[in-house]
Amino acid sequence: ITVILENIYDTHNVGAVMRTCDSIGIRQIYLVNTENSGINELVTLGKRSSMGTRKWIDVSYFRHWDDCIKKVREMHQYIIGTYLGENTQSMYSCDFTQNVAIMLGNEKDGLSTEAISHCDQLLYIPQAGMAESLNVSVAAAAILYEAYRQRMLKGYYSDKPELSNAESEALLQTFIDRSEDKISDPR
Repeated sequence: ITVILENIYDTHNVGAVMRTCDSIGIRQIYLVNTENSGINELVTLGKRSSMGTRKWIDVSYFRHWDDCIKKVREMHQYIIGTYLGENTQSMYSCDFTQNVAIMLGNEKDGLSTEAISHCDQLLYIPQAGMAESLNVSVAAAAILYEAYRQRMLKGYYSDKPELSNAESEALLQTFIDRSEDKISDPR
């Protein structure tokens, strides 16, 4: 499971999404910046919102959708995008136990038409209030915790992990190396 964020303007939102990703075990996310939103590989994420998760999550940055989708499809079979409109399903009817990338749009406009064209399925978050949508980081948290719930029930976090023992050991060594780099270079 992974997340794709399109043209997010607020670095605190990116940091908050990363923190949620880390909390459910996502180790790779994708940021697409086709509108010069200011989010790129040089951006510094807010310490409070990301709480140090940047060193645990690999972030791939893209300026063009085709490059991003090619990379995402190498690892993930389905792309489910958030969208308020026709032909969408409640997030509770989505199967997040499959090999999936969840795509969320920016704070103002949501997903672009181009982004939607790459989605295999579209979802909405059911709401009872008057506001049409949630903040992008809150929406990501709601969806990711539904995904976590589904994946936990299937045993993905216990008896049927998605990584082999060798992959788990390699990931652990990567994290140890990153921790040691942070200790030796405290910037």
